[in-house]
Amino acid sequence: MTSPLPEESGFSPPSAEEGDDGQALTVSNEGTGRPTDSEYLMNDHADDSAPVRRACGLEIMKRVYGHDHVHDGPGDFFGMTVEHLFAEVWSRDGLSVRDRRLLLLGLLVGQDMSDEVRLQLDAALRTGELTPDELREIVIFLTHYAGWPRGARLNTQVEELIDRVMGS
Repeated sequence: MTSPLPEESGFSPPSAEEGDDGQALTVSNEGTGRPTDSEYLMNDHADDSAPVRRACGLEIMKRVYGHDHVHDGPGDFFGMTVEHLFAEVWSRDGLSVRDRRLLLLGLLVGQDMSDEVRLQLDAALRTGELTPDELREIVIFLTHYAGWPRGARLNTQVEELIDRVMGS
């Protein structure tokens, strides 16, 4: 499935909010039709029961990966992933989803985990957290730390993704 070009889809990149020192604090999706970090990083759990954590985690997982919906899964591993990783870790204050994704991309590239890198790149581009130019810059930066073979693989992944999603 090919996504429409940015102009056709109403795509607009998120803006960065700046602190008093001019440094970007968080990414704001206000006015873009995408949720802001505060809208889905629900760190204040009024009801901390397992069903509420699970529902919260599924919602955060859905938004982190840019899916319209996610299916609940069986087993303890899936439960811990949703209830802890997404409901508790991805929802913490202190780092934006974009910051977490950048850190995760660096780690995954460094560990040569290509399938997971592909998943994160796709989510970052589709959710508007990272632009095609930013993805290309990540390739250049990480290549110098992770090595040329991993960088070459990452470059191929990024260019194929941009071609598929943006149609360029």
